[in-house]
Amino acid sequence: MRSPVSRRQFLKSTVFAAGAAVVGTGPAAAGPGTEEEPLATLIDISRCIGCEECVYACNDANARKFPEPEKPFPTMYPSRVPVEDWSDQRDVTDRLTPYNWLYIQYATGTKDGEEITLTIPRRCMHCQNPPCVKLCPWGAAKQQPSGLSRIDSQLCLGGSKCKDVCPWDIPQRQTGVGLYLDILPAFAGNGVMYKCDRCYDRLEKGEQPACIEACPEQVQVIGRRSEIIALAKERAQEMNGHIYGLDENGGTHTLYVSPVPFDQLTYDTGKGKPHLKPVKDTMADGSNLALALVIAPVAGAAAALGKFYNRIKEEA
Repeated sequence: MRSPVSRRQFLKSTVFAAGAAVVGTGPAAAGPGTEEEPLATLIDISRCIGCEECVYACNDANARKFPEPEKPFPTMYPSRVPVEDWSDQRDVTDRLTPYNWLYIQYATGTKDGEEITLTIPRRCMHCQNPPCVKLCPWGAAKQQPSGLSRIDSQLCLGGSKCKDVCPWDIPQRQTGVGLYLDILPAFAGNGVMYKCDRCYDRLEKGEQPACIEACPEQVQVIGRRSEIIALAKERAQEMNGHIYGLDENGGTHTLYVSPVPFDQLTYDTGKGKPHLKPVKDTMADGSNLALALVIAPVAGAAAALGKFYNRIKEEA
């Protein structure tokens, strides 16, 4: 029987030998692949009571997707690539992590002269034109036919480009897992990036995302984006409130309605704790558009190569 090291060496030599042929095939098919209107979610934070039922439901529904890292971790070169290990902190629920894709953010604001506390379910915003998808050099981030975005853990090298270009710094890295261990354990991205994938597998079966199904207060509603926008405007008018996500980063598939202006909310931000500030359209920037055009064929070829490698690995 081959040792794990020799097996990896065999797989690596096999995939690189086939690399030239795969690169020559050009990019994989891009876009959602359907004329169906994309889905969006309305989150009415005036209804949220901060019970965290959505957080627990998300963790339970997605536990099988969570990383199981190999230790000890390979030494990285250059050493500036950080080790990010959350495998011993899987119970952390007060921020985003590779094991916690949804958390409750506490905010305060003033309504009718009185200070109020609001609790806000935070996760990926699922942009209409997601920079994480368009600028991933490995083709690991993709947009589902529903319009929602996800990161394929079987293809991701953990390079963190998705997080760098995300206006909210949503994706989180776990070291010691993923394709880099087999291909370039000392030089690649040091893990896999994780974020909310909107329970795409449940949606494909006609089911609701776990967080929506578990919520006792009907805080979230999912549907076609045009219908969700209409509902958001209706709710905002009823409470003399405000909407976030209509235009942020060119528009998102997650819309929030708040009784307090978002720029007047006070809340903790930092690592794993995204903001609710105005965001310009990242992909409208000329340099990003040009970069996306350059990346697209490379990303398509890289994704094809990664899929080929994984198939060889499964058969070896």
